[in-house]
Amino acid sequence: MAQIYVDADACPVKDEVVRVAGRHGLAVTFVANFGLRPSRDPMIRNVMVPQGADAADDWIVEACTAGDIVITADIPLASRALAKGAHVLGPTGKPFTEASIGMALAMRELSQHLRETGESKGYNASFSARDRSSFLQALDQVVQRAK
Repeated sequence: MAQIYVDADACPVKDEVVRVAGRHGLAVTFVANFGLRPSRDPMIRNVMVPQGADAADDWIVEACTAGDIVITADIPLASRALAKGAHVLGPTGKPFTEASIGMALAMRELSQHLRETGESKGYNASFSARDRSSFLQALDQVVQRAK
């Protein structure tokens, strides 16, 4: 049975993940560098990793297997999870796939370069109700495929 792994630091859709996972009877593991709200639900597990640039990412990649679902906005983590055969979904509902990850990595590098040279201020669009709705629909579809 597939499991859901969430890169939980600054993840805006934790409640939505719990709701969809509960409907489908899937276990969820939230992985973070700092405090997570405890849950009494036996299907919810919180993992605290040591402080470090990629500690949560490394833990998720080590734990996930083919067919699992990874929720993250971190493009390098998405790439690593895809390489293990996991389904990967961003918090706005955008899936990361083998076909799209190369372009996502390239755009990340370009954006980083533009920020470093002062050409871009690096502002991100705010998370909207529409993003939340898109995420719920996309996660339900990914869970159906994973089952």
